[in-house]
Amino acid sequence: MPIQYLTNERGERTGVLLDFATYHQIRLSAVDDPELLVGMSQAELEALAASQLAPNAQDQLEVLLTKQKAGTLSQEKSVELDSLLSQIDQLTILKTRARYTLNHLMAP
Repeated sequence: MPIQYLTNERGERTGVLLDFATYHQIRLSAVDDPELLVGMSQAELEALAASQLAPNAQDQLEVLLTKQKAGTLSQEKSVELDSLLSQIDQLTILKTRARYTLNHLMAP
């Protein structure tokens, strides 16, 4: 959307019309909350909030957890499991922050 200005009777610019997405981005950037994911579109936030662990990573997680439960997990595989669990934690945090940001976008 091209920039549109509001003018007074003398032709002086007194305001700017914004599309809704731009308005929300400006509104979010004005909030001093480091948990908000500023700069992402609503569609990007929704996609992130709905994201899931990749199927191959989920399969690997199940294999590693099964070996751990059986007591057959090697030290090398234990490190791999810890790394995978850390990645899952980070994904969960990002998904939560995306939902939190979406809630702020929808707030009046």
